[in-house]
Amino acid sequence: MFELRSQNDFMELLFYISIIIISSIVVYWGGALLESTSEILADHYRLPSVVKGSIIMAVGSSFPELATVVVSTLIHEKFNLGISAIVGSAIFNILVIPGLCCVLYGDMKANKTLVFKDAQFYLTSIAVIMLMITMAVIYYPLEGEKYIEGNVSRGLAIMPVLLYGLYIYLQFADTRDHQKKNNDEERRLHENIKKIWVKLFFSLVLILISVEGLVRSALFLGDFFSTPDFFWGITVVAAATSVPDAVVSIKAAGKGDGTAGISNVLGSNIFDLLIAIPSGILIAGSASVNLTIAIPMILFLTVATIMFFAFLRFNLKLSKKEGIILLSGYLIFIVWMLLETFEIVSFVLN
Repeated sequence: MFELRSQNDFMELLFYISIIIISSIVVYWGGALLESTSEILADHYRLPSVVKGSIIMAVGSSFPELATVVVSTLIHEKFNLGISAIVGSAIFNILVIPGLCCVLYGDMKANKTLVFKDAQFYLTSIAVIMLMITMAVIYYPLEGEKYIEGNVSRGLAIMPVLLYGLYIYLQFADTRDHQKKNNDEERRLHENIKKIWVKLFFSLVLILISVEGLVRSALFLGDFFSTPDFFWGITVVAAATSVPDAVVSIKAAGKGDGTAGISNVLGSNIFDLLIAIPSGILIAGSASVNLTIAIPMILFLTVATIMFFAFLRFNLKLSKKEGIILLSGYLIFIVWMLLETFEIVSFVLN
């Protein structure tokens, strides 16, 4: 499928592989710093566990995905690469992170609020993204010889953002109720909270720089191996940008706070779908989207999500056995992507 033409080609390949490794390490460092600062901020402002995981930690740890869409759309004009990275990250989050937490620390417990409220909102988020992409093809179709494509306008992109605004309002209501019930609790104030905000900002800058390296490397690998950009976005870039989410959730699970770990996964995916995907469009004005590639990816995400919540619904926890099943599901996904890339099957690239 590909041929190394010279030693310079081989050296360039090694260079970009090194960029991927270094960028992934920097994302990890940034994610670890972000996790610690987010924890302090959540305690300082007396946030309940669900809100701490689904907003403070989730938004911060999802910054790599947000940066991926913005960088790939504005700098490289590759919106489909951004979408593939977001969907791939969401699949990684829903299958790999809970699976690893269960394998490493045993059962992960959740509460009814997380299962019934966040789960429904997450499934609604997936539906809204599918509607946005479909409406782009219906109302703003683009001519294509092989794929079904459409143009996503700012008007369409604002729909998921408005839904996220509703999500924030609901979480704010939970925070307000929690604080009213716990007025007598000792509040852990941090004496130098401004310095914590500075560290948080520095961690986001580290992540932004590393994401640019990941996107450039993904584009190079696509050209080098004559493979679609979406494959590297949905695998390499997605897994690397999900490192902060994994750091946050695994540490939360290690502390015995399964609710925060799971809510971080859900909150991260909700943020990725409702904010990260439309962000590039809102900044750039519009972007073309490939329905033929996007919908099968989102379909797999939907199936993975249903499996995740089916496990979580019983006894409000995930067992070690169920965690292994989730990890196996991600392995199946990677094998499917490889078969598509090398044209052994053609469900997506037909």
